[in-house]
Amino acid sequence: MRGNLRYLIALLMAGFTLISYYCKRSVNEVTGEVQHVDMTAEQEIALGLQAAPEMAQQYGGLHPDRQASAAVERIGQEIVQRTKASQTPYRFQFHLLADENTINAFALPGGQIFITAGLLKNLRSEGQVAGVLAHEVAHVVARHSAEQIAKSQLTQGLTGAAAIGLYDPERPGTMASSAAAAMVGKLLTLRYGREDELESDRLAVQFTAQAGYDPRAMMQVMQVLEQAGGGSRQPEFLSTHPNPGNRIQELESEIQAEFPQGVPAGLKP
Repeated sequence: MRGNLRYLIALLMAGFTLISYYCKRSVNEVTGEVQHVDMTAEQEIALGLQAAPEMAQQYGGLHPDRQASAAVERIGQEIVQRTKASQTPYRFQFHLLADENTINAFALPGGQIFITAGLLKNLRSEGQVAGVLAHEVAHVVARHSAEQIAKSQLTQGLTGAAAIGLYDPERPGTMASSAAAAMVGKLLTLRYGREDELESDRLAVQFTAQAGYDPRAMMQVMQVLEQAGGGSRQPEFLSTHPNPGNRIQELESEIQAEFPQGVPAGLKP
């Protein structure tokens, strides 16, 4: 009886989790995609603002160079104001972090975007900075964080149900099966992360050009990141942004598709 009760609870828990996830659907106003998210834009903004100070502190706080910080903010706002990002409810702010050694950039839900001094000092043009910031803006408007949170809740619910259903108090070793289920959940999350990167790259190609920057500078950023790795530990950027294969070739293909007649002249490199 106890075993049957466990299975029933597990099935109910899994069913509730699946129904909750798939019933929450919305169409993204920028990408046009149907997404499963469990947060409003206002909640994303609040979450990002709440997390921003702690995230900044992990990288030594904000950089004291006001001129460099203002340049990052200016380039970021150019991208926002000249693209569909300006039509979203998100409140974009761009921050330069003090960490001179870590090569990274990231976006929090709602529009809080960060780039480390370690990455900025490796970039050689405004176009390269614009490419990095456009990629992060794309993560925000595509609601990747909200999607990841919803997917995390889904996998946690399903793996929790699996743990209940598979656990046998007389055979503790069956918990290994639950651990295996958890690993499957992590692999699913990783796969979604790679798809997010490709989508952000595609949107960034559009955003950089619309803001007046040459999107080919994004390929130069990828080369900078590869050189920064130098065959040793890879830059943190490539850890937080999973590399979906040969990113330079993917970008080149996307630029060709976006501009079949060639990249327009007069864009800032």
